[in-house]
Amino acid sequence: MENKYIQAKEILKKYGQEQLLINYDKFSDKDKEKLLNQILNIDFELVLSLYEKTKEKVNFGESKIEPIEYTDKEKISNKEYEEYYNLGKNIIQNNQYAVVTMAGGQGTRLGHKAPKGTFTIGKGVSKSLFEALSDTIKEANEEFGVEIPWYIMTSEENNIQTISFFEENKYFGLNKNNVIFFTQGKLPMVGTNGKILVDEKGFVKEAADGHGGVFESMARNHVIEDMEKRNIKWIFIAGVDNVLAKMVDPIATGLAIKKGVLATGKSVVKRNPSEKVGVFCKKNGKPYVVEYTEISKEMSEKTDKNGELLFGESHIITNLFNIEALKEISKNKLPYHIAFKKANYMNEIGEIVISTEPNAYKFESFIFDAFERLEDMAILRVKREEEFAPVKNADGLDSPDTARELYLNYIENKNNLKKIEYSKISKVINIEDYNNTIENINKNNIDIMPDYNVNENKKIDIKQAEQKVAAKNIIQENE
Repeated sequence: MENKYIQAKEILKKYGQEQLLINYDKFSDKDKEKLLNQILNIDFELVLSLYEKTKEKVNFGESKIEPIEYTDKEKISNKEYEEYYNLGKNIIQNNQYAVVTMAGGQGTRLGHKAPKGTFTIGKGVSKSLFEALSDTIKEANEEFGVEIPWYIMTSEENNIQTISFFEENKYFGLNKNNVIFFTQGKLPMVGTNGKILVDEKGFVKEAADGHGGVFESMARNHVIEDMEKRNIKWIFIAGVDNVLAKMVDPIATGLAIKKGVLATGKSVVKRNPSEKVGVFCKKNGKPYVVEYTEISKEMSEKTDKNGELLFGESHIITNLFNIEALKEISKNKLPYHIAFKKANYMNEIGEIVISTEPNAYKFESFIFDAFERLEDMAILRVKREEEFAPVKNADGLDSPDTARELYLNYIENKNNLKKIEYSKISKVINIEDYNNTIENINKNNIDIMPDYNVNENKKIDIKQAEQKVAAKNIIQENE
């Protein structure tokens, strides 16, 4: 340990960061080892360069920023819907699909002293966020006859608690071998003077490196390697706080395959120009997202001839990637964004400073910065009330109250939504698939009237009954 100490001291002197050893002499040998490992794992050149960037303003310079094309799921024709669905279904049924949930955060902003995924939105919804998300995987497993792997990214702070929560809840009925945990990376927080902060216990004050760190974390923790062993081709990635995330989506998958791209990003229409969400666009011809902290008022308010926002496709952090894209993106770090945050810390004379206003820089990479490394991607516009109910704030918008209302409404209307989805899938199916189709339709409480004939190609025509199905025009259009 002595050699580590000497090495750490020399590095800190070189970069003027000697304050990181302020509490060293008071530590046990175990804690000394922990602190020295923290220091020796810091990329000081990176931290220095990031601090210098805090003095710069975001400037798109000569970059060409323009609206991005999207596919509105609600307006897809029956023929297209069927084609996308079948392409996606084929991937899922061949065990080539996996889900990643980013769950490294704590529920601090919600007054919840535990991993955010363990938070329950309450008042009629007794399920935790983890359980609500697990339901979507279980339903897909049943519908497609598979066991979809679920990879959960935790943090050092909540990893043990998260795993214990799953064990206590018997993995919500999922196969334990198909629920895999891995941890995300961290970066030191830096004060306005460029000094790396010391936390209240005397260690380096670190913060998660943002949801963009998921790619590097997947590579570092051999997650991508595990996916390749399982022959996974398409991976859905989303945050834990969206209780309506549609994690297993044959339409989003089929859309990407049909368009010949390696990713699909889901969007919802922006509520208003000032909503705090990043928006999809094209930057110099490549897919891009402008974060809400970086978008100008002029850009956010621009409208087209119909009065709709030109940059109104909100990025809701629900994205699908081909594994080849993940492998390529994970090779290099994504750029970091700067957030000015409140941070309590230990000063250079060992006093604890309690902050009441922003006083430190946090550096985060965002998942959407990976989009620039793709030649193109598909954007699928979905309905907010069906796929986006985030739990971010203690009250107001995107709070447990708003998420709960959206979730309960979705559950109430779920059968009708399923009926409409089935009505968009062609009535012509292979005879060997007939029984499975009938079973799935009945399982989802969908009224059908089998009125079929077997033709020379061994196909069956199934006419959907119109009762309780808002699909009369759809049926007529198919006939």
